[in-house]
This record gives sequence, C-alpha cells and structure tokens, in this order.
Amino acid sequence: MAEIGLFEAIYSARSLRRFKPDPVPDNVITKVLDAAIRAPSGSNQQSWEFIVIKDAAQRKKIGDVYRKGGGVLMALYANRVKPAHMSEDAYRKLRASATHLVDHMGDAPVLLLACLKQTAPAAAPPKLAPEVAAAMKSMARISGSSIYPAVQNIILACRGLGLGTVLTTIHAYFEDEVKAILGLPPEVQTYALMPIGYPQGKFGPIRRRPVSEVAYLDKYGNHWKS
Repeated sequence: MAEIGLFEAIYSARSLRRFKPDPVPDNVITKVLDAAIRAPSGSNQQSWEFIVIKDAAQRKKIGDVYRKGGGVLMALYANRVKPAHMSEDAYRKLRASATHLVDHMGDAPVLLLACLKQTAPAAAPPKLAPEVAAAMKSMARISGSSIYPAVQNIILACRGLGLGTVLTTIHAYFEDEVKAILGLPPEVQTYALMPIGYPQGKFGPIRRRPVSEVAYLDKYGNHWKS
C-alpha cells in the first residue's frame, strides 16, 4: 500500500477494536516491531520485550483473561459520567466498541503484549539522602516512560501499514494469569495488550479537545493561544 505521511498517521490513527479474520503476514508484524524498537527508553536501556501471540488457543486464553478484566472495568465504569467533550452518541459508541473488544479480544489475528524486563539497579550508597529516598518513590510511576513510546510507535506503524490496533491495559488486573499462560519470568512486567488486524472500521479523523484548552504558557491557567 502507498505510504502515508507522519502527520497523516498521527491525525488518523484512531483506536480500532473490530478486525477482519484475515491473517497478518509475519513480515508486516516484523516491520511493526522494528518501528517499536526505534523508540527512546530510559538511559537507553532498551529493556522492552514483546510477545507476539498468533496461536488460536493462546489467543483464546488471553482473551478469556481480558474478558475477566472487562468485568472489573465495567463495574468500575457502571456509574461513570461521560466526559464533557463527548456527545451522548459518541460516548455510547465508545462503550459499545470497548464492550465488543472485551468479548472478542481473542479473535484478533494477532495479539501483541508490550513488556519491560527489570534490570538490576545500580549499587546504591549505604544510606540515601532523604531527598533521594523521597524521589525514589516515584520510580514505579515513571517506569512506563520506557515502554509507552514504543507502544505509540506500534500504533503509528500499524496505521502506516493499514492495520488497526488499540492500547489496552485491563489484562493487568490478572497479570499473574497472563504471565503463566505465556511463560513470562518474574522480572518481566506487562504494560500493554494490543490486538492487531486489518480493521472493519475506518481510520480517522481523530477528534480531540483543542490545544487552547489543554496547554498553558509559563504557568497553569495561562492558556496557550493557538
């Protein structure tokens, strides 16, 4: 297929959750993975690991776990008020799409699990200064910075290759089950489960709140004028 430009991909790579049953060639998945590993990572550790799940039995097992996670999510969202920027119709379609994926994750031709492998930390001094010890508390929160740029590259590569995908995380409610199914060692944590396939729906355009509502100049509240 003809290549598309970077900004066309950014502006049209919407989340897609319904896929045709057509298989995705291995060489196409290799291109997606090769795009993923071009992303930055903390200290250039490149500690990412990716599990490509094609076997139907394995996909079903992962899909079953995802369905359990979907039950948790639906309970959490039962009384959630729709975002102010979305119409009732758009919110209804979003929920319907998410529900469809809960029931059909295992049907996607390819499931891609994005993971990080813990690396041994540098030797710490015998006693950390109080401010250093306090700073270390945020490490778990920022660990995703070493995998989510790769996930975004996957999203854009899929768009460029005519594939649909979406970033999902609710499998992590039952991560131990996922790790057991795939034989992941203890030091490997999962961060995103991404169904990949040729989409039934259409790409883009992506609608977002305007920049002037979410960006500020010099201090919070001083809206950026676009």
